Amino acid sequence: MKSLSASLAAALYLTAAPFAYSQERASEAASAQQTDADAALQMLYGEYHDWRMTEWGFTKSEDGDYTRGGTLPSVKPAEMRRRAAAATDFLARLNQIGHASLSPEEQVNAAVLRSVLTEQIGDARFAEWEMPFDSDSNFWSYLNPRTGFQSVEEYDAYIARMRQVPRYFEEQIANSKAGLARGFSVPRVTLEGRDASLVPYAAEDYSQNPFWSAFEQMPDRFAEEDRKRLKEAGRAAIEQAIAPSYANLLKFLRDDYFPNARGTIAAEKFPDGEAYYAQQIRQYTTLDLTADQIHAIGLDEVARIEAAMRAIMQELAFEGSISEFNERLRTDPQFIARTPEELMGVSAYVAKRVDGKLGEYFGFLPRHRFTIRPVPDAIAPFYTAGRGGYESCLMNTHDLSSRPLYNIPALTIHECAPGHSFQAAFQREQGETAEFRRSIYFSGMGEGWGLYTEFLGEEMGIYRTPYERFGRLSYEMWRAARLVIDTGIHSQGWSRDQAVEYLADRTALSRHEVGTEIDRYISWPGQALAYKLGEMQIRRLRGEAEAALGDDFDIRKFHDVILAMGSVPLPVLESRIGGFIADGGKGLEGVDY
Repeated sequence: MKSLSASLAAALYLTAAPFAYSQERASEAASAQQTDADAALQMLYGEYHDWRMTEWGFTKSEDGDYTRGGTLPSVKPAEMRRRAAAATDFLARLNQIGHASLSPEEQVNAAVLRSVLTEQIGDARFAEWEMPFDSDSNFWSYLNPRTGFQSVEEYDAYIARMRQVPRYFEEQIANSKAGLARGFSVPRVTLEGRDASLVPYAAEDYSQNPFWSAFEQMPDRFAEEDRKRLKEAGRAAIEQAIAPSYANLLKFLRDDYFPNARGTIAAEKFPDGEAYYAQQIRQYTTLDLTADQIHAIGLDEVARIEAAMRAIMQELAFEGSISEFNERLRTDPQFIARTPEELMGVSAYVAKRVDGKLGEYFGFLPRHRFTIRPVPDAIAPFYTAGRGGYESCLMNTHDLSSRPLYNIPALTIHECAPGHSFQAAFQREQGETAEFRRSIYFSGMGEGWGLYTEFLGEEMGIYRTPYERFGRLSYEMWRAARLVIDTGIHSQGWSRDQAVEYLADRTALSRHEVGTEIDRYISWPGQALAYKLGEMQIRRLRGEAEAALGDDFDIRKFHDVILAMGSVPLPVLESRIGGFIADGGKGLEGVDY
């Protein structure tokens, strides 16, 4: 395995939390005896989960499952502060439970709960609700479902939520105005064209509104009187609540927010900005690293990856610079799909070739199957290249010239399998994860895994040409450069042009993607740091396990143990791999290795 940055290795050893996971403690956990501390913690996080789901508009059925109810949460400042106060109370109660008395499994649950509560309290400290969107994410794009519902009750709840959109948007607008007034806004330079995603929802013709598609997909088994009633109510809700609310929000963004958004781009220019950026770093990486430390780590990684890129360029007999080679790739028509279907076909074929290799790298193979879909047209122009989830893996087919095919294998591995879609299915089918953790996601762990799988694709033999291998390195460089760019923008005074040039010169990303990505880093401080730091953590831990276990190391068991953890802070993952090494590299119970 290639060596990683010495500066990161040192920093990670210093930041690892003391979560003991020894062989002795593991055997204790296997016993039937449950400690009082375990019971107290389980009661606490069960209460927290019920509270959280209720606060955000979910209802609990008789069988204990949660479904979307008929309300949208209030985001008024008083309500947000009340929730932060409740989180503070939960944290105080957590602190009263003796950590050393918990079983290893419950120590992990305690660490996750502590991290989630600390994040919520930190967000409230900086009134993050006053900037409720950025160039990548927002509060208005995901209120309508991609597919129809399966029961009349779900349609009734959907219509009730639609009727709440005017109130919900008014609260979000009020929060955004408060943010504008104190200089806590999305940077103006990142907002150009972002209003386009609202236009379809403001359509006066209900049949053209994205909210109507759920009614077009209504199951045939519904009674005709129900179908008629629901469609009439849905049409009225779109005409009376949805379209006017989106039109009003669109007007606010165009007339008030965009023109008055801040001209600066650094998070440290926010009110109390230096502390805010430090909090964002901790939130997204789950590591105690400073901006300066991360910047240095990024420079080391960029230099390492540049050397690997030059080796491929030499293989292809290209004598120019990395920047010149990247520009050649961007402008070569052989790498551009002619139709969206061609790009989707390349992605699908990569996914099936990965299927043929999964058994060599994982002992537990989830039964669930994902699909691959194009990013919806309404959000595609400013969406990332792809995104993976439990049900589907999204590929962006907008502006095909900006989606070169040599990048598609690495993208598919990261977003689909064995990346995020595979990861989500694996974790769901473990079945033992505490309920409160099933909707919690730590970017350092989750995105670190996604980037690690791109590296794993090399070992699987998925990259078949030097160009695809260069595309993989370009994607890794993209994440390494983020460490330099994010910290450069938010703590070292970099300009947007400087950031664009740095990323464009070192990756084969299209100019469109480069601009979209830089705007994302500007408007979402800290999030981009998670990917590379998480991947480096996983690769370092793998190297330690290989060295310690020797011939007893089984890559399938190592990967299974990581994914079975679910989403956890990186120090918790490090502790678990320490336990994996201590117990001789055991895999998951019940899995035939």
